[in-house]
Amino acid sequence: MVIPIYDSDPLEKSRRAYVNWALIAANVVIFLLQQGGSDNSDTLIVRNFALYPVALTGDAITGGVLPSWTTLLTYMFLHGGWEHIFFNMLFLFTFGDNIEDALGHGRYLVFYLLCGIAAGLTHALMAQDSNVPLIGASGAIAGVVAAYIMLRPCARITALMFGLIPLRLGSVWVLGFWALVQVYHVLSDPSGDTAWWAHIGGLVSGAVLITVMRPPGVILFECMRPGDAIHASASPPTVGPSGGPWGSR
Repeated sequence: MVIPIYDSDPLEKSRRAYVNWALIAANVVIFLLQQGGSDNSDTLIVRNFALYPVALTGDAITGGVLPSWTTLLTYMFLHGGWEHIFFNMLFLFTFGDNIEDALGHGRYLVFYLLCGIAAGLTHALMAQDSNVPLIGASGAIAGVVAAYIMLRPCARITALMFGLIPLRLGSVWVLGFWALVQVYHVLSDPSGDTAWWAHIGGLVSGAVLITVMRPPGVILFECMRPGDAIHASASPPTVGPSGGPWGSR
């Protein structure tokens, strides 16, 4: 198991990831509300705000207070335990700020929510008869992971191999391996306890959305390593025949 804990992105322009911090805070506060009440109150929260595929397809009514389609938004802010929310928020903390930096605050919020909705729809489509509630931000975060691979393939990520051994690797290796693991689980254990299809839906939607939502000037698969930014700023401009820094035209 590889656990990303920090990234070095030479293309990042701003550290003001207000939306990403707000998303993390919302997830944590709602999780604490789940944990702070009785088991009955947690069950009530899940029943009302988790995504039930059978309710979404109209095959059953779960007793939620909101229309079933609204759970496509609310489910992604619920979590099933400390480990569940810890790893989801760790991924969001490590990679979400970079996507917000590239897209801008408003676009990033829309991007994140759309990835979560697409993940929920994918899960519901592949498990239409399931009355097991879907909760968690994993699908939306899978979209963030896909966008990160496409925007920052050469960023360096500090990760813990087997949860213990620190390594610095290119993001395409760390996150590409994570994406392949999701595909492997879908093929080998599609009916397991984890909603692997939601992860796949998030990955695919993230790859598509980052392509169409990126602002002008944001380049896909731009490959600059942390050291490149230092060398580029230290090197004097080259004067071409026209006398300008970019040479002749």
